[in-house]
Formats: sequence, C-alpha cells, structure tokens
Amino acid sequence: MDASSPPSIGLPPPGTTAWLVTDGKAGDLAPCRGLAEALGLAAEERRIAPRPPFSWLAPRGPADPRERALRPPWPDLAIATGRRAVPALRAVKRRSDGTTFTVFLRDPRIGARAADLIWVPAHDRLRGANVIVTETGPHPVSPARLAAARDNPDPRLAALPRPRAAVLVGGDSRHGRFSDEDARALLAGLERLAGAARLMITASRRTPGPLRAALADLARRQGGFFWDGNGENPYLALLALADTIVATADSANMVTEACAAGVPVLLFEPGNLYARHRPLFEALKRHGAVHPFTGRVEALRSKPLDMTLAIAQAVANAYMGHRDALARRTAR
Repeated sequence: MDASSPPSIGLPPPGTTAWLVTDGKAGDLAPCRGLAEALGLAAEERRIAPRPPFSWLAPRGPADPRERALRPPWPDLAIATGRRAVPALRAVKRRSDGTTFTVFLRDPRIGARAADLIWVPAHDRLRGANVIVTETGPHPVSPARLAAARDNPDPRLAALPRPRAAVLVGGDSRHGRFSDEDARALLAGLERLAGAARLMITASRRTPGPLRAALADLARRQGGFFWDGNGENPYLALLALADTIVATADSANMVTEACAAGVPVLLFEPGNLYARHRPLFEALKRHGAVHPFTGRVEALRSKPLDMTLAIAQAVANAYMGHRDALARRTAR
C-alpha cells in the first residue's frame, strides 16, 4: 500500500475509540502516540505484561489469558507495536468478533495477517495489500507541536545566542555498546562544533556515565545547555529551537524525529551500528534528510522528512473501509 501521497478520505469520526497496546517501552509508545495524535484520537494506553510461558512464545504464541489490559469494552481501533504485543493485538481482534480494526507498527514477524493494517519501513521485506511502506515511521514530533514550542520558547534555550545545535545522544542498547572510542570521537566532533554554535545537549538513560559527565562538562565550558534531568524535559524545545541537529545513530526513532524539524540533521554513527538501521540511514542520506557528522556547521540544505500524516491518512482510509464493511454486515 502506497502512503507517499495523502488519501482523499478524512480522519476517523469524532467519538472513535482507540487503544495503544504495548509493553510500555518508550520506543514503542512514541510511534503509537504519534499516529493516534495524527488521527485526532484520544487513545487509551493499554500496557501488557505477559507472563511465562506466553512472553517466551511471542510473537507466534497466544496472548496471556490472565492479561488484565485486554478486557472489554473493545475499541473501534487498536494500534500496537513490539514483539510481545502481537499476540495481544490478535486477541483483541478475535475477542471483539472482528469489529476492532487492528494496526501494527513495524514487522510483526508472523506475516501480513497479524493485523488488518501494518506499517513497515522501506528497508523491511514485508509486503502485502494491507502493508503501508514508507522511509520513516510515525512519531509525536508534529508540526503543530514544533510551532507551539517556537511560539512559547523554553527560556533555558531561548537565552542562548544563535546558531544553536541540538545534540541528541543515545548510548548502549541490546543491539550494541557505545564504545569508549565512539565516545571520544563524538566528544571531539562536538568540541569543534562548539566553536561555531551553542550546544543544547540531552542524553539518554542509555548514555554511559562517563560520556554523560563529559557532555555536561562540555556544555558548561562552552556556555551551552545540558539537561541534567531537572525541570521539564526540553526534548521538543531542542528540536524546535535548533538551527542544526546532531543525533547519534543508535536510535532510529530519535533520528526520524529529528528529520521532522526542518533543519539539517548531522548523523553520528557508532562503530557497531545496528545492522537493521543501516538501510534506513542510507535512505535518509540519499533523500538529503541527514548528513554525516564532521564537527562542522556546513551550509546544508534541509529537507524535512515526516511521513506521520501520510501514514495516518492511509490508516484512516482503511479504517473507514472497515466501518463500511461492518455496516453492510450488520444490515444483512
């Protein structure tokens, strides 16, 4: 299914109920929340916690029958992502007697029949009549939120002189370790960048402690900003007020969110970059949405890339078709 151009149909009607089904991981909740917001839905978050052996058997096995999050009344639409959410989403479909329209984000690993509609990034192999394929996925960094953050700027950041560079730093994950060599290379590049732009730095819970401390020291020495966890999270403000963005490539979500800001995105690639992310980042480079991080502020053309609204409109189109089919079934 092609989501490169918006379908002609509008969004779901007011009163449409929706669930977001995940195991609570931030990286799974973010795209689900972004899609629900783009659909205009006030979705209810249903966090699943399957116990063994059901957690071991996901995504192919059944849902945990003791799962408290999966109780009626069933929603009109359910959006899910994450390996452990696949059985739960299938259970919602079955227990609702097919009335709930189900959407899964990313490859469910059991084929296209896992949900009524599936979104995958272009580098994944899954294809089908019910599969939406785009370069980037849905996320909550919407144009409206960016505009609001610019209209009411975070005073901690607005006081910094321009140009400003937002620095989004990840770290270790189950796919690889952010090595000491990676940390030294990133810090060296940021030292150079600090000579041309004020740094606005945020780190992740996954950022190694020594790197976090070095980033905080860099911001202090260069008159920049480092978020130490106190006060309101400035993540959205960083994107909204930046003239350029540096993002580490250990998080695909973080990079695709940065691409929506409409400024040049400079990508720092760790030495052990997760292999499944490589095709995405290469595609973003070809599009001109990201550029290699060299420690310099260059005169780069920004090519904002955000497929959230197009994906939402494709979901709305399919959902409205599902509603029509239900109405015909009821009228028989």
